[in-house]
Order: sequence, then structure tokens, then C-alpha cells
Amino acid sequence: MGKHNNLKENFIHGLFFLNGLLVVVLLVGIFALLVAKSVPAFKDISIREFLFSASWNPTATFVSPSYGIKSMLVSTLFVSIGALVIAIPIGIGSAAYLSDVADRRTREIVKPVIEILAGIPSVVIGFLGIVLVGPMIARIFHIPNGLNALNGSILLAVMALPTIISMSEDALNSVPKSFEEASLALGATKWQTLISIKIPAALSGIIAASMLGMGRAIGETMTVLMATGCAIAMPKSFLQSVQTMTSTIAIELGEVPYDTTHYYALFGIGLVLFIITFVVNMIADIALHRYQRVIK
Repeated sequence: MGKHNNLKENFIHGLFFLNGLLVVVLLVGIFALLVAKSVPAFKDISIREFLFSASWNPTATFVSPSYGIKSMLVSTLFVSIGALVIAIPIGIGSAAYLSDVADRRTREIVKPVIEILAGIPSVVIGFLGIVLVGPMIARIFHIPNGLNALNGSILLAVMALPTIISMSEDALNSVPKSFEEASLALGATKWQTLISIKIPAALSGIIAASMLGMGRAIGETMTVLMATGCAIAMPKSFLQSVQTMTSTIAIELGEVPYDTTHYYALFGIGLVLFIITFVVNMIADIALHRYQRVIK
């Protein structure tokens, strides 16, 4: 019987190990593919021009084609950071409400709603941005249309909220109960305990949640494609139409001739996007592990 249990445990251990190894292999494979497909582009484009020029016109005929992604990079950061500015306060506030204020019945209703929000297709969110959020922005700011960076930020904030709320609530719930009890015993109110004790103690977990939310925002395609206006220009305000890196890949990759500089340059954009997303997720993972060590 003991031998049978050992074989079963070894099988399960090996299966989990192979699953983890498969994920690593896939990640390395994607990175290798992007590098292999990007390298040919840099035979004709300098890396400096690619990263620091704001001119993207790969189909120019009367002038030399240009392959600068600076405006797209700035647009991506504009929309993503704008989404975080909206989503982080709402997400942390919602998490604090669910963990410390809401009764059990309210939590049982609100939690599934948040999970359903995470499952709404991005094309539906983008459609709502076109027919609902965009016209509202246009009326409020008296501009011709609401397809701009602000629209994209609002929609991406909605999409990032489930991640931020769920992880932040878990972080707050993981703070040792003794912290709260000690604060209340010293005469602090529940509000003071939440603001001064629990949120600072859970800060690393909240930061990890925010970074993962940012990773979701940076990598989103369909919503920003539909809601931001898709204008390749260096953004100067959130009321200006922008085009993100993901939008550019989605718009152009299906139409570009194979084995051209333009084709390989799009893979270069994908490589930059991969590196940014990887770095953001690594920072979130480090923050999360740091938080777990502090709690232990």
C-alpha cells in the first residue's frame, strides 16, 4: 500500500513538474520566435530609429519608409497608466470594502459579479466604449468624438479591476488578525486600523495586484483598437486619439507582405511589448513574494 502511494505521489509530482516545464519552454519559445523574426528588420532599421523616432510610415512611396515606434510606445503608456490611475483607487477601495466592511451576504453577491466582469469579452467592452463612453466624453469635454486615450483608459480600468480587487482583497485578508486586534485594543477605530495598519501591511500584495492589472492593460488589443481612434501621433493629452503597439500589430500584420522590412518590424514591436509585459509581471511577482515572506 505504501509503495502504491509513493508511486502515485511521484507520478503527480512528475506531472506537475512537466506542466511547469512546458510553460517555461513555451515562454522561451515565444521569446526566441520574436527575436528570430525581429532580427531581419534591424538590418535595415537602426535600433535607435526604431525606439526613439516618432515617425511610423512603412508604406511610404515618395519618401523613405520610416519605422519609429516612439509615439506608439508613449500612447501605450498613456492609456495603461491612465487606466491604473482610475483602477487602483477604485480597486483598493472595493477590496477594503469586501474584506472589512461588507457582510457575508453582500460579499456572496459582489464577488461573483466581479468574476463575471473579468469574463466579459474585450470586444464587448470596446463596443460599449464606442456607443456609450465615447459619446459621453465628447459631450463633457466638447470635442468632436470620444475615441481617444481617455476612453481607452476608462475601458482598460474596467478590465483591470477584477484582477486588482481580487488580489488586493486576498492581500488584506492575509494580514494577521493580531495586527487588527492590537490596533483596536489601543483605541484606533476600524477605519484608522484599515488605513494605518492593514493596507500598509498588505502593500506589497496590493502593488503586485496593481502591476498585474497594468500587465493586462498593456497587452490588451481589441478594446484599444476600437476605442482610442487609432491615430499614429505623439499624444499630448488624454483627449487625443492614439494608436497603441497592440493596435498596430492587429491592424497591419494581416495585410503586410511577407518577408519585408515592414513585416519583421511588426515582430519587433511584438518583442518590445513582450519585454515590457515580462518586466511588469516580474516586478509584480517579486513584490508578491516579498509580501508573502513578510506575512510569514
